[in-house]
Amino acid sequence: MKGYDYGRTDPSPLTMKDLDALKATVLFGPDDAKYLRMAGEVLREQTDAVLDLWYGFVGSHPHLVQYFTHNGAPNMEYLGAVRARFGQWIMDLCNKPYDQVWLDYQHEIALRHHSTKKNRTDGVQAVPIIHMRYLVAFIFPITYTIKGFLGNKGHSAADVENMYAAWFKAVTMTATLWCEPYVKNGEF
Repeated sequence: MKGYDYGRTDPSPLTMKDLDALKATVLFGPDDAKYLRMAGEVLREQTDAVLDLWYGFVGSHPHLVQYFTHNGAPNMEYLGAVRARFGQWIMDLCNKPYDQVWLDYQHEIALRHHSTKKNRTDGVQAVPIIHMRYLVAFIFPITYTIKGFLGNKGHSAADVENMYAAWFKAVTMTATLWCEPYVKNGEF
């Protein structure tokens, strides 16, 4: 898919030691990795429905959809390309090991939200930055809305809760990592 460069990006300025500390801070452990893999199995066939919900949310808020616009008009090709990568992000979040390659790709995603690389991957003209406040604020809708999907495959209530908690931790970590380019050197 266009622009999906997993494993072929520049290195993150953060180290595995930094990632381990972030994991510890959000209480992410081996059981969370197990439950994320389970969530990946549950979400695999529902990814389009998840994206429909999330894109409906973005599209219903002019202050969010404006990040995909040029001269006030949404760029549908750009929205489609980002959507495909967003779907892949769901699967990567659930299934990829949180190793240096994963950390490097989170940095690439961060740069693509920031003025450093916004619009370059897709060669579009659009608003030049996604403001950091929305990266943080998006933690809630992307977490809150996933629970119903996690419960759609007949897992026990306990398994759904564990998948949901693991998802929440993983989303919090990625959104935090995506904020790195917005912060002054030495302050992240």
